[in-house]
Amino acid sequence: MTKPENHPEPKPQARPAPEPAHAPVAEADLRASDADRERVAELLRDAYAEGRLDVDEHAERIEAAYAAKTLGELAPLTRDLPSHRPLSFEKPPLDAPARPSAPAQPPARQEAPQMVAIFGGSSRKGRWRVGSHLKAVAVFGGVEIDLSDAVFESPEVVIDVLALFGGVEVRVPENVSLHGGGVGIFGGFDVKEQTAADPYAPVVRIRGTAVFGGCDAKPRRGKKLKEWVRKQLGAE
Repeated sequence: MTKPENHPEPKPQARPAPEPAHAPVAEADLRASDADRERVAELLRDAYAEGRLDVDEHAERIEAAYAAKTLGELAPLTRDLPSHRPLSFEKPPLDAPARPSAPAQPPARQEAPQMVAIFGGSSRKGRWRVGSHLKAVAVFGGVEIDLSDAVFESPEVVIDVLALFGGVEVRVPENVSLHGGGVGIFGGFDVKEQTAADPYAPVVRIRGTAVFGGCDAKPRRGKKLKEWVRKQLGAE
């Protein structure tokens, strides 16, 4: 009799490991927060004040920073700048001692570069972003501009004023420079000029015309600007 041949039993094939339902997202693809955009914008303002960026480069990068949706879009904006504080989006280890943090600031508002009041009033105050130029028009009305808590995006802010049977009031922090003046025709144009002790302080310049109206610009005592290059230079 012939013995039956012994056939080796087939080995079970290894099943591929199931893919995780939610793969981890790369850091560069994480959504950027308002705080992340503000940090990058602050470094860009510092670089502009130090002469590392020209006007066009600063404006282009600031616009890109506030338009960025992910951390990967923010990183290239400061990659070629020797930032005073390393830009890192990594979280500290769990066992690292907690650092005291400053109270969280609300995001600065983006506002239009002009204010118009016709037979009415227009007011802008609080935490808002002010660029290099602002225009204020008051016709039988009043315009109030308060820069005490504003976030300066430029080392110089020029405010053009037209007051026709109306008034424009400007208030600035007491530690910035205030200069300028205008023409008063049957009206008044009063700018209380001052030069800040710090050479890196922002400069606010007022110019324009008041016809049967007035413009009043002066420092707001007790209010000091905090978000600017001075912090980074160690002058405080």
